[in-house]
Order: sequence, then structure tokens, then C-alpha cells
Amino acid sequence: MDLGLEKRRALVTGASRGLGRAIASALAAEGADVVAVARSLERLNELVAGTPPGRGSITASACDLGDSAAIEGLAAPLRQTDILVLNTGGPPPGSAADTPDSVWSRQFESMFLSAVRLTRLALPGMRKRGFGRILAVVSSGVIQPIPNLSVSNALRAALIGWAKTLASEVAGEGITVNCIAPGRIATDRVAELDQGRAAREGIDIRQVEKESRAAIPAGRYGDAAEFAAVAAFLASARASYMTGGVIRVDGGMIRSV
Repeated sequence: MDLGLEKRRALVTGASRGLGRAIASALAAEGADVVAVARSLERLNELVAGTPPGRGSITASACDLGDSAAIEGLAAPLRQTDILVLNTGGPPPGSAADTPDSVWSRQFESMFLSAVRLTRLALPGMRKRGFGRILAVVSSGVIQPIPNLSVSNALRAALIGWAKTLASEVAGEGITVNCIAPGRIATDRVAELDQGRAAREGIDIRQVEKESRAAIPAGRYGDAAEFAAVAAFLASARASYMTGGVIRVDGGMIRSV
């Protein structure tokens, strides 16, 4: 299937590793010209250098999403962006009762307000061209809260409320807004969470992984490329009638309908 991404311009945040990196690579493979954004320019340059020649391209742009002035520095590429992928790194683990205000404030800036600011800069160009795809990477925790990840559960749920509202506002202008909820995808972030649980509970990391796989009907962790393939479809011309949704890529892990 031709996704119609040839020469589309994309901007992907959190692109130096994990899901963001996989999405940037998938979009470029489909012919999009991608601006990959993250704090680490070194990792981004590794992504660019490792991208095989193809129809699309990847360029690197370093930015701290918690810095509003740094986001303003992305105004030029955002004005040309057809596909905006809002992906942020996971916040530190912590309980709902004991997480301090400083953590909430810092993560609200980088996880929630960054999405609002980036979108505000990209929307005028999308509206002018009559085409736009806004994708927010969230978490299975917005549907089935994950223990000890209170900040992620709360702020990503807020992002869904914002995205759903925005979707209704721009649907008639050729712009779709969707959220993608990963389950346990084999990324550095999930490995860090597994290691944290093993240390917290005093059990072997292999036991943690075994129990996690047992809770997934597919019987395994997902691959980042599998997740990125869904993102690429949602970014495509083929997904023009899909908006305001939360799409799960979780191997059946989330138990609710």
C-alpha cells in the first residue's frame, strides 16, 4: 500500500531513541523528509548517519522540550510541517502521594505544554495547505494506570483530553489528531522500568520480564518497528477519516474493551 508520504514534511520529537527514533525511520522509509528532534545532538547524528539511502531523509535538530524559547527556535521547520509526532521521554517513576511539586511542574512543561506549543506553531501551515497529521505518543497507562508511574499516567491522560478537543476543532480542515498508546515495547525505557522494578522488589530481572510477558496475550514484548508502522499509517493520506482516537499497540495487554 502506498501511504502517500512521498515528500511530506515531518517533525518527530524524542527521536534520538526508542519509539521516536523508530517513527522517524519509518516515515523516512516511506518518503517523508523528517526533522528529528531531541536533546542529544550526538544521538540524533547517529540516527542520521545510520539511515539508509531511500526516498526520504532525516535531519537533526537539538531541542529541550522543557524550554519554551528552544521550542520557538523550531518555528521555521514547524511552519512547513505536514506531520507532527509529539513524543516525549518518560518521566521518573514515583507514587501519586509523594511526588513533589517540582517534578510535576517540570514534567508538565516538557510532556504537556511542549505538545501545545509545538502544535500551535505547526497548525497555521497545516491549515493553509489543507493537510495535517498530529500524532501524540502516550502510554497504556492512560487506559490502565501503571503502578509507580503517577506522573506519566496523569499527564499523558491530560494530553489525550487536549488532543480529543483539538481533533474536533480541526477535523473539517483536513487535519487529523490521534494518540497512540504503546504497551510493553522493547525499548531502553521499558528496560529501565523493568530494572527499576527488579531493584525495588529485590527480584531477578528475568523474573520481571517473565511476568510481564505472561500478562501479554501475544506472549512477547513488541518491537519498536511494529509500533512505528502504525504511526506511519496514521500519518498517511490513507488515514484521512481517523481522528480523535486512541489507538493501542499492545499485543492485547490492556484488558478493558
